[in-house]
Amino acid sequence: MRKNQYVAAIDQGTTSTRFMVFDRVGEIVGVAQKEHKQIYPYAGWVEHDPTEIWACTQEVIKAGLNESGVGIAEIAAIGVTNQRETTIVWDKRDGKHYHNAIVWQDTRTDKICNDLAKEGGQDWFRAKVGLPVATYFSGPKLKWILENVDGVRDAAESGWAIFGTVDTWVIWWLTGGPKGGVHVTDVTNASRTMLMNLDTLDWDDEILDIMDIPRQMLPQIRPSSDPNFYGATKVTGVLPTSIPVCGDLGDQQAALMGQTCFTAGEAKNTYGTGCFLLRNTGTKRVDSRSGLITTVACRMGKEPATYALEGSVAIAGALVQWLRDNLNLIGDSRDIETLANTVDDNGGIYFVPAFSGLFAPYWRSDARGIIVGLTRYTNKGHIARSVLEATAFQTREVVEAMQKDLDTPLEALKVDGGMVYNDLLMQFQADILGISIVRPQVVETSSLGAAYAAGYAVGFWENIDTLRQNWKVDKEWKPGMTEEKREELYRNWKRAVERTFNWVEL
Repeated sequence: MRKNQYVAAIDQGTTSTRFMVFDRVGEIVGVAQKEHKQIYPYAGWVEHDPTEIWACTQEVIKAGLNESGVGIAEIAAIGVTNQRETTIVWDKRDGKHYHNAIVWQDTRTDKICNDLAKEGGQDWFRAKVGLPVATYFSGPKLKWILENVDGVRDAAESGWAIFGTVDTWVIWWLTGGPKGGVHVTDVTNASRTMLMNLDTLDWDDEILDIMDIPRQMLPQIRPSSDPNFYGATKVTGVLPTSIPVCGDLGDQQAALMGQTCFTAGEAKNTYGTGCFLLRNTGTKRVDSRSGLITTVACRMGKEPATYALEGSVAIAGALVQWLRDNLNLIGDSRDIETLANTVDDNGGIYFVPAFSGLFAPYWRSDARGIIVGLTRYTNKGHIARSVLEATAFQTREVVEAMQKDLDTPLEALKVDGGMVYNDLLMQFQADILGISIVRPQVVETSSLGAAYAAGYAVGFWENIDTLRQNWKVDKEWKPGMTEEKREELYRNWKRAVERTFNWVEL
């Protein structure tokens, strides 16, 4: 058995957990995936069971290794990527969580965010953290747990209750849990909490004081690719105490790395549960004037951090799941393309999926989902088509905002995620943007990016150019719609969006 021929990645996402093994040219040699339960206690609340997530993680590691035929001794390093902003608090003595994980889509912190915005404005902390005050981010979720879950504040002040996003939770368990697990996060995940200063790359004491969050709860912030390693695996019956855990990125930053967008100006869009467009701005942070957020793209070892502008859309693939699970219009998510192709156009209807309010570029927590333009002519094919088109329209809004901030047009867009095998959606995306859409051969770019970060840390890949050489085009879509038609459709979409505002009285 040859040693150190592969790098592995744990990809803990919103709906499932994956374990993937990659070779030196970035190709997948083994994969396993398992879904976990979505918990909806009340309208607007979304939770996960952290214990289930860790159980799924162990299962997919075992299954992925078995499926790949790769021996543990052949794995050079492990990277972790994760659903961002999702918030967990647990007792470091036994690993028991105090409350279910509060998922990034959850809107229960409406009042907390509204009170903060009333006191200092929605952009109160933006100069420091690059983010608006919004329910999306981890800080208000942590504040909610401290204020609403019995015993947590006392345990936090005593040093027992600790906080982490899902990467922190997984790495803590990977490296021993209650028996010496390391309590860390990386700069990309920390930049999504609303608690980290983008310039110092450390927790901001003034914001912690305003939010009334004990600093000792928070993990140590480390590079995304760390040659000093976070720790080594120590999971009885799954992984021995031997494999370095040294890569960690939020899923969208990991996808940016997996798409090899290492140069300022390069961009990718991930079509998953939500839709997330990131554009690299280099070592200079760019503060948005157009409703986007400034985030850390990555930090490789001791090198300076690189930044990105991001447009976050809350509901993309989740709308297809809703059509499947709530309305039973399709039996499988892949069936939506077939149903949408039964009609030639959307029949004049527009579906704005503001289920959790609207994220970029609006940041309207008072908005709620709406379908407009319904007539007796409308059928389920039109609804299916409008569901797909909603993702493309929301992406155009983000692209336009990004071009205003950077004053440079986007010539092509690299895409990844589960929806990019939908040809109807990808062609419509090219049409409504008026630029080429490019899909790589490996679309599991979040997992690949986490593997790149870990492999780079241990010298498995020597330099960035090696990673660039791994990226290859699978398919490209070019725009074919007239400018007049494109603008007519987009104008009607904007009219529909306006009708979602002020539905919830805050």
